[in-house]
Amino acid sequence: MRAVVQRVKEAMVKVEGQVTGSIQNGFLVYLGVGSTDGESDAEYLSEKIAGLRVFEDETGKMNLSLEQGKGSLLVVSQFTLYGDCRRGKRPSFSEAAPPEKAESLYQYFIQKSRERGLSVETGLFQAMMEVCSINDGPVTILLDSRKNF
Repeated sequence: MRAVVQRVKEAMVKVEGQVTGSIQNGFLVYLGVGSTDGESDAEYLSEKIAGLRVFEDETGKMNLSLEQGKGSLLVVSQFTLYGDCRRGKRPSFSEAAPPEKAESLYQYFIQKSRERGLSVETGLFQAMMEVCSINDGPVTILLDSRKNF
C-alpha cells in the first residue's frame, strides 16, 4: 500500500461539484492499494501516518503528530500511485489492486484511522474527483508499506 501524505492548512475534495470531504489543518492522504496488499498493510500505514511527527511544537521543531491532536485526515483513493512508467510513456497499472479489493482495504484504512481517534474525511472511491489543498511547508512524505524494514 502506498501513500502520499501532504501536511495541509486546508484541503477539500469534490465529486460532481459536491464537497465529499473537507479538513482544516492535518494531512491530505492519497492512498493507493497494490494487488498483493492486505489488512496488515493498511494497519501499518494507519499507525505510521497517525504518528508522523511533522507538526511544529512550541519551539518550531517538527515534533508533533496527528495523534497529539494536531489535525485531521482527508483520505483520497489513488490507484495511479501504482502506475509503472519504466517502459514507454503510458503507465501500466497492473500492480494496482482490482477495485473490489482496493475499496475494501481503503475502507479498512479509514476504519483503523478512526479507531485511533482521528477525525477522517474522504473522497468517493472510484469517482472522478477535484482535490483542492493549501500545503503547509510544504511537507510531503512518501510511504510504502512494503518498504517498512
